[in-house]
Amino acid sequence: MISIQPWTRRLGFGILLLCLGRACLQGQAPRTRTVLVGQAGFFTDYYWSDNYPAAYGIYQRPTLLNRFQLDAQLGRSKWDVPIPKVKPVADDEMFKVLKTGAKRNKSWKRMVTKCTFVGDAYTRKAPKYERFIRPTGLRMKKANVTHPELQTTFQLDILSVKKNPSSQIYTNLGVLTKGTVIEVNVSELGLVTTSGKVAWAKFAQVTNNPELDGCVNAVLLV
Repeated sequence: MISIQPWTRRLGFGILLLCLGRACLQGQAPRTRTVLVGQAGFFTDYYWSDNYPAAYGIYQRPTLLNRFQLDAQLGRSKWDVPIPKVKPVADDEMFKVLKTGAKRNKSWKRMVTKCTFVGDAYTRKAPKYERFIRPTGLRMKKANVTHPELQTTFQLDILSVKKNPSSQIYTNLGVLTKGTVIEVNVSELGLVTTSGKVAWAKFAQVTNNPELDGCVNAVLLV
């Protein structure tokens, strides 16, 4: 006996047929994400089901996890970065503990010892409530970006920090270390996308240690 769920009564008799087909094919194939494409307006949302035959008008689409596994097997990547692996930066090296309070017995504040990027719209908190302190002298606004095909270096403005491979906290703080992917303004270069539009921003990867060199050197990801 197949039980009819309350939500199937609201969606109609067609969903009941799909539920019956699912019960018949249960255990024969792995669960995949499917969407009905043959009958417009019949069922507009996604649902979990088994591998129905193609005669039912259902298009098979693999789950997100299977797609990631397939991309890993084929060796696909979103960017071919110049530095694929970097040594992670420990918290003890990244942050310096600051003693606060009248008797210097509080140690919840941290000072960032690496170069950082802080946007123009950033408003600093009151010093009493600021947990992470980014010194002004270590803030960077420009980067020396090299175009790999033109073999030319340009000094471009940094727009944001896309990804710091060491930690997500470093990404949120805008820390610039070796291997960090940043977004730079390339409007002055006149680069054009595949659709014919002028590229306004592109990603680049930092290739040096900015806290040691005093500047940010990066390679454009094209």
